[in-house]
Amino acid sequence: MADPKGFLTTGREVARTRPVGERVKDWNEVHVPGSLLPIISKQAGRCMDCGIPFCHNGCPLGNLIPEWNDYAYREDWRGASERLHATNNFPEFTGRLCPAPCESACVLGINQPAVTIKNVEVTIIDKAWDNGSVTPQPPERLSGKTVAVIGSGPAGLAAAQQLTRAGHTVAVYERADRIGGLLRYGIPEFKMEKRHINRRIEQMRAEGTKFRTEVEIGRDIDAAKLRKRYDAVVIAAGATTSRDLQVPGRDLKGIHFAMEYLPLANKVQEGDLTVSPISAEGKHVVVIGGGDTGADCVGTAHRQGAASVTQLEIMPKPGEERNPGQPWPTFPMLYKVTSAHEEGGERVYSVSTTHFEGDEDGNVQWLHLVEVEFKDGKLTQLPGTERRIPAQLVTLAMGFTGTDVKNGLVDQFGLELDARGNIARDADYRTNVPGVFVAGDAGRGQSLIVWAIAEGRSAARGVDRHLTGASTLPAPVRPTDRALTV
Repeated sequence: MADPKGFLTTGREVARTRPVGERVKDWNEVHVPGSLLPIISKQAGRCMDCGIPFCHNGCPLGNLIPEWNDYAYREDWRGASERLHATNNFPEFTGRLCPAPCESACVLGINQPAVTIKNVEVTIIDKAWDNGSVTPQPPERLSGKTVAVIGSGPAGLAAAQQLTRAGHTVAVYERADRIGGLLRYGIPEFKMEKRHINRRIEQMRAEGTKFRTEVEIGRDIDAAKLRKRYDAVVIAAGATTSRDLQVPGRDLKGIHFAMEYLPLANKVQEGDLTVSPISAEGKHVVVIGGGDTGADCVGTAHRQGAASVTQLEIMPKPGEERNPGQPWPTFPMLYKVTSAHEEGGERVYSVSTTHFEGDEDGNVQWLHLVEVEFKDGKLTQLPGTERRIPAQLVTLAMGFTGTDVKNGLVDQFGLELDARGNIARDADYRTNVPGVFVAGDAGRGQSLIVWAIAEGRSAARGVDRHLTGASTLPAPVRPTDRALTV
């Protein structure tokens, strides 16, 4: 155990963020560099080393949280890194991007603020990179087997790294011009600077993983030919089909999916563009969707100099504390103020868009909405609540409906889909096509980064068993496992 009295004597303290007026002028991460290190050992000491640590249940990766909390409390950063990497290939990603269901399941959180698990995690991995303890781990011998991984998001990268370390020759195919998937182009720089991806890719290259960018399976390479070329294939192409909003005026100029808007802003930071072709500068911006992707659009619009930013959510405003219907240790629906929301803008709940209105040139100018309520399981519009708000740039951030079926990948492989439009798989992540596996959002549907990494690790075990007859690789989750929610 770390500090036996830590949870009694030490209060919760989180990473400090830079002043709003400073950070909206750049794209660097919002937290004050180095602000965690002076406080994190005491924060780790709040961990109670529970007899049954429910944080393990909250995290699909099965992270050994009490163990690396103890190492962090004692400032044994190398030991902490070893325990952290035992279950997580990319803690620098999860420590910055995961909404931390482990903290919702923290036993201390029953009647006190939970342990700052996420902050401890990111401190451990940042120290590990600083002190040189993150090194390539190439396999001792090669199996002679080859694997293609389609998609370089967290699921694909996790599967690729596990299979490479198991001795297989792995090539990752990515249709974008850089490796990283949504980590690269869907996550704004102010949430995670892309240097974290770059150095992890270099580690994987040194281990033997091959990367092929600007190659879309289904369009540039026929999926059936790819299958013949490799002994096994892992599909980790994500759930990239955005949910649309079919209302009058949807075809007006200035209305874009979030995944059209955010990647261009990231390309500016990569140096590919001087100015984004879809910019919020000087415009009244409306973001439709109240989730993390919507918040990313809000923060991006602030940095581009929007005249105003309004975020719309069809659901009611959540409470700030757990209600009886969302008991511990479930992941509660709480009112969350992200760093982007701290920077300004208005959030409007319980509203639905009825139509858009444009100018004579076909540019969107107004968004018409109406207040709604859920009654008897149905969404009902409230008469007399209609109004319009200025909207010169609209981003649709309403989630994703499934994997891309238009590029030919599904048809060319001959893959079966489940009732939700995801690629169907069995308990070992195998599809209906021999030698073809699926991991991450392509098989699970839209989910969290921790689930993607956990699925990548689990699918790697299935592939390894398929290729060799047995496997010692871990499999933290089954395809049927779901988060503990209500």
